Amino acid sequence: MRIKIFKVKAKSIFTRTKIPGAKWVLNQYVGCSHSCLYCYAKFMGQWRPDNYGKWGSWTEVKVNAPELVKGKYVDGGVYMSSVSDPYQPIEKKLKLTRQVLENLDKRIKLSILTKSDLVLRDIDIFKKFKDIEVGLTINSFDGPLKKVFEPFSPANEKRIKALKILKESKIKTYTFISPIIPGLIDLEDVIKKTKDFTDFYWFEMINIRLAGEEFIKVLKKNFPKSFEIIKDKAKFDNFIRECKRIVYLERQRMGW
Repeated sequence: MRIKIFKVKAKSIFTRTKIPGAKWVLNQYVGCSHSCLYCYAKFMGQWRPDNYGKWGSWTEVKVNAPELVKGKYVDGGVYMSSVSDPYQPIEKKLKLTRQVLENLDKRIKLSILTKSDLVLRDIDIFKKFKDIEVGLTINSFDGPLKKVFEPFSPANEKRIKALKILKESKIKTYTFISPIIPGLIDLEDVIKKTKDFTDFYWFEMINIRLAGEEFIKVLKKNFPKSFEIIKDKAKFDNFIRECKRIVYLERQRMGW
């Protein structure tokens, strides 16, 4: 897929956030070429020029991000990133995330989330931070299902392998299981495949309002049973309770 790249200069790089465990977010990119159908950050497109096009078809690059972080310390946690993936495909060539990490104050408490095994490239820099955690978003999307929901992201198998290597490299890791969709995500299977390499988990139910109209249409047309459960409050509440039961039993078994 051909992605449009727009290079800009930002006035600032640290933005306050209400994300749990963080006080700031750091987005050196805006937009993501993984083009996930359910992406919650697509609202950012409303503040971009018409020539940018559809969300998922462009990435905005803050070329001065490395300079903006240099010599600056912020208290509280910093989350990378909230409206992009710091290791989306163009990062392999641009190395913008790597440059930001190199210049970032190593005393900063940093949390990184990605869907890409490219994250392994920067293990050498991660080890320089006093307090860092690196997470991989892992779900059950595979084959035709992945083409619908996450067409250009690395396979879950690659993400799980990356998680394992990070853990073996003595980097604090977490697994972000998202989006949890009835009938499409096997929560028990994801936990089983990742528990040996995960220090902690984040679980996120699908939010169809943030996922948007296109996601709702695709879900309703192609996965009507999943759509029916989500739209029926009682059925969805039951599904959530079952997920919580699975999580509770695993926590008990693992002694979390």
